[in-house]
Amino acid sequence: MRSTHRAVRSAIGVTTGLALALSGALPASAATWTLRDVNQRICVAAQYGHPGTYFLAPVVGSWSTTITTGVRNLPPGSSSVGGTPIPPGSNYGTNVNGFVQVTIAPAPVGEYSAEVWASDGAETQSVPVAISIRDSC
Repeated sequence: MRSTHRAVRSAIGVTTGLALALSGALPASAATWTLRDVNQRICVAAQYGHPGTYFLAPVVGSWSTTITTGVRNLPPGSSSVGGTPIPPGSNYGTNVNGFVQVTIAPAPVGEYSAEVWASDGAETQSVPVAISIRDSC
């Protein structure tokens, strides 16, 4: 009888441990992709700005839903029409599969920190982009 109880307790313990491990092993939005930081910097003349340029949004790994891309925290007056959607797939090399179009408006001289972001709807990742606005570049 004692060995039966021990076996039942052991089975319950293993089952409980397995259930807890499985429920806590993966967060609700466990990304299998990463927005790669490629240390982007741009220098823009304060008087003219820079219309019609873009930032890179390279995603590596694999994903099953479309990843949207964009940029935030641009200098005053600057804008973006958004980035290219990245359809479900994978990328394990150095291919750049995402781009974000931006227009940098003429702005006061200074250093600005924008962010390129990518989202699969459950998780959003971002990387910094340095924008240097100077009298001349």
